[in-house]
Amino acid sequence: MEIPYRLGTEDNITNTPPSYCGRPSGILFNYIVHTLPRVKKLLHRWETEACRCEDPELRKQALASLQHKAFHCQGGAVYSVSCGQLKDTTLRLIIAYQTICDYLDNLCDRAGSTDEKAFERLHRSLFDALAPGSESGDYYAFYPYRGDGGYLLKLVNECRFCIEQLPAYSAVYPELITLAQWYADLQVKKHLALDCREQVLREWAEQNLTAYPGVLWQEFAAASGSTLAVFALFALAANGIADRKSRDQILQAYFPWICGLHILLDYYIDQEEDRRGGDLNFTFYYASRDEMLNRFRIFINQSCAAAALLPSAVFDGTVVQGLLAMYLSDKKVEEQGLQQQVNLLVNEAGAGTRKVLNLCRLVRRTFLIS
Repeated sequence: MEIPYRLGTEDNITNTPPSYCGRPSGILFNYIVHTLPRVKKLLHRWETEACRCEDPELRKQALASLQHKAFHCQGGAVYSVSCGQLKDTTLRLIIAYQTICDYLDNLCDRAGSTDEKAFERLHRSLFDALAPGSESGDYYAFYPYRGDGGYLLKLVNECRFCIEQLPAYSAVYPELITLAQWYADLQVKKHLALDCREQVLREWAEQNLTAYPGVLWQEFAAASGSTLAVFALFALAANGIADRKSRDQILQAYFPWICGLHILLDYYIDQEEDRRGGDLNFTFYYASRDEMLNRFRIFINQSCAAAALLPSAVFDGTVVQGLLAMYLSDKKVEEQGLQQQVNLLVNEAGAGTRKVLNLCRLVRRTFLIS
């Protein structure tokens, strides 16, 4: 897809890595004290907008996605910490983009539809959100419910407004479109009818594995479902970094390793819930518990090693530790009796992760993160 616009000038684009608060403690302090309260306010704003949805089903799904998936926005918000004067703009962008993803996930998963054409049209909104100046379409054209009071378009326009302020955005746009396409493909295929979704999803993932030797199909699919690489590229653009090397480094570190770890952990803590509900869970495709834990160890080690090679190594290393801490401190871990497995995974990531895990438990109690 061609870039339909050009943003920024040579005067405000640099190739200098930004300051990432120096130490993990600085990053976490900034995130907990300054960023999380701002996230809460932004989510409240979008709840107010969601209440204006005219259709009861759309209103229900919009509010449910905000209330039950707030931790997606809370986690992704960490990427704004590194963005200096554009911190607030980048945070608004991350919250709006993630809210679109969570809302669409609910529309595909919770409203009783399995229409591939409807899902594809809904996800057109993600591509429009990434392209200021593009023409907006009717996202609900093939969906059984309509009349959202402009909710989805407001989210799209929020993304566009924020993007126009990022000095190096045009440089990262092609990579963002690739990631958005993988995300949309995954979401469309994994919400098809039960009798065909697994085969369609597996065939799609296997077609993409050539570039990722040693990665299993369910791991590619899991990585495609993460928005973290998108947020890392937003931060790069906010900091005016436009060189090819920096963009390649981000993609190689995040996809499939950090993104894959992110979503595999998400499915890991949802195992019991998904068994009861008969829902798709990528951890169920491992031959045994031991294979699953071994693959998790590989993703942890690869994520830590890849993050250490980035110019922003301290920041991205903290992100990896934070991922493990956020998911493995969830109450579902204790409810499923997974503490022993969790100890193995935390030990694999090193002593620093244990400290962040304990901090995350405190943050959950303080900010009421479920």
